[in-house]
Amino acid sequence: MRTTEGQGTNLAQSAASKLSQMSERTKQLVIQDPERQKRIILVIVCIALLLDNMLYMVIVPIIPDYLEELQNAADKAQEAILPTNSTNSTIHKATKGNFDLQIGVLFASKAILQLLVNPLSGTFIDRVGYDIPLFIGLNVMFLSTLTFAFAENYATLFLARSMQGLGSAFADTSGIALIADKYSEEKERSKALGIALAFISFGSLVAPPFGGVLYEFAGKRVPFLILACICLADGILCLTVLKPFSNRERENMPVGTPIYKLMIDPYIAVVAGALTICNIPLAFLEPTIANWMEENMHSSQWEIGMTWFPAFFPHVLGVYLTVKLAAKYPHLQWFYGAIGMVFIGASSCTVPACKNFGQLMIPLCGICFGIAFVDTALLPTLGFLVDVRHVSVYGSVYAIADISYCVAYALGPVVAGQIVHDLGFVQLNLGMGLANVLYAPALLLLKNVTQMKPSFSERNMLLEDGPTGLYDTIKMEEREKKRKGLCTTIDENGTETFAQRTYSEESSGGDYA
Repeated sequence: MRTTEGQGTNLAQSAASKLSQMSERTKQLVIQDPERQKRIILVIVCIALLLDNMLYMVIVPIIPDYLEELQNAADKAQEAILPTNSTNSTIHKATKGNFDLQIGVLFASKAILQLLVNPLSGTFIDRVGYDIPLFIGLNVMFLSTLTFAFAENYATLFLARSMQGLGSAFADTSGIALIADKYSEEKERSKALGIALAFISFGSLVAPPFGGVLYEFAGKRVPFLILACICLADGILCLTVLKPFSNRERENMPVGTPIYKLMIDPYIAVVAGALTICNIPLAFLEPTIANWMEENMHSSQWEIGMTWFPAFFPHVLGVYLTVKLAAKYPHLQWFYGAIGMVFIGASSCTVPACKNFGQLMIPLCGICFGIAFVDTALLPTLGFLVDVRHVSVYGSVYAIADISYCVAYALGPVVAGQIVHDLGFVQLNLGMGLANVLYAPALLLLKNVTQMKPSFSERNMLLEDGPTGLYDTIKMEEREKKRKGLCTTIDENGTETFAQRTYSEESSGGDYA
């Protein structure tokens, strides 16, 4: 009997040791192979972006219906107290207007809070690195998803939506910045950011049918619990691979350029403006197109639910084409962005002319195709601008990009319905289309960006406030000599002398060899 127990103990110990050995080998493989590590990091970030955008859009078919049920229950309770018909009709009109406002504010609250937090999260990311903010963002998104699942009143739903904005401000910005940091070559960076954008698009466009079907057949909680489980798994993967609380690389990180300095950089400002304007048609059509389809096309509920899903395929095609073109003709990134904005403008103007569901798919696909061109061309450009004009720390610059998106999506649910009410759906689309077409020539300012050479190294940026040690002092002196056209030589007595540098020496040397 004891022999059997001893054998069982030995087997358990050997199995545990083998598992630990396999775990160590896996960790060593990940750490030792930089390419594999970059791929795993890309997977972690893409899952985080997918989850954020699925959670952003999954509530579209669920929350209005759920809130209407709550409102009807409240109305019935109120009718029992106030049985007078005239009073009931007045209350119903008031609650109907209040109900629409509540939905608009709920939908916009995520983008509004994300917009407010992004300047702080960008600075925080620059200070502590990319891994800790990503892990924090995933944890907040996990809590937000669970809150959505178990919320039973408007206040709790509003809290969950706002929490999602807080988590997104950390997870989205640090994720995109982490990709830009790990994929330093422009060709690789464009491809990696293109993959991330494809996941963003897939999450946004597949979430409404995903949420609608599960809500119909399994109830409100199920879609949120599924997303919470995926978020938890991604957080564990982030904790295992990135080791956010044991990574010491952040101690050697250069000090990033403050976000306010990046905001006043004219090149970054042009890119940020393009990202905002190109997303306005999507952000403004999402809350208004369903009512327009019901009134003008008498569309069924499944058609309204599937409105944006076909646009996923041209979006992925646009990402693919831009990545391929950028690899072959990298100096034309500005041109791809301008083409995308013209495409968005033309498509937006043709939306009101559509008479049925099939016709409507064409301009909506055109809008998403154009957005893919703009985003895929200009997001890597932001990273390049930081590389050549500032310090290669990407938290703040991608916080600016996130702010650009949030401006559009914060205004959309609140402003779009009012514009349609006051001016009309046609005027809304014509205005959005015209704005995109008129902004496209501004991207000409980026024409010579790829020809820029860094005039200061990262070390130069660190030493703006003066040298703090022997090494810094020597580097400052050498830089001053280089600026004056002098080079240091050592004579036969071991004494430093200065000689005028020739043109050939100056052109072949410099801070960036």
